[in-house]
Amino acid sequence: MFFVKLLQDTLPLHPSYFGAASQQYITDLLYTRNEGKNTGTMMIIAIIDIDDISEAKIMPGTGMAMYDISYRAIIWRPFRGEVVDGLVSSVVSNGFFVDVGGLSVFVSKAMIPAELKYTVEGSTPSFTDNDDQTIERSSQVRLRIKGIRGEMGQMYAIGSIREDYLGCVSL
Repeated sequence: MFFVKLLQDTLPLHPSYFGAASQQYITDLLYTRNEGKNTGTMMIIAIIDIDDISEAKIMPGTGMAMYDISYRAIIWRPFRGEVVDGLVSSVVSNGFFVDVGGLSVFVSKAMIPAELKYTVEGSTPSFTDNDDQTIERSSQVRLRIKGIRGEMGQMYAIGSIREDYLGCVSL
């Protein structure tokens, strides 16, 4: 789900960047370091605006200045039970992996409807019902998140397509 959240960060500034353009450099550094960043519990989609940039604090011994910045950003945080769309990144015999933004979701064989069987026709592994549904690499899939685990800079989840209106999405 998407939210607008007030976040804070501390950014260093090397003494060679001190001058009239230091505020602009700090702003550019904030955007490049944080937009698209996956924190393990959320993903920062876009920075809306900067609320406050503190006065510089000079670090003893290095001469670098540290700035405390508070800013508002649009974030995406997945929740258990949320229905999301994603692209299948790989298919293995015991399930398949789906990329949903910065979230990697594994859908195990137990969470796939029984009518979808694993097949390896040619060189492309897939789950198919030999009728109208085929889940293979680069297929668009709608799934429900069953569980989420976060680590530093990565999010992982387990998903299911074993419910009505979930599974392969036809474009």
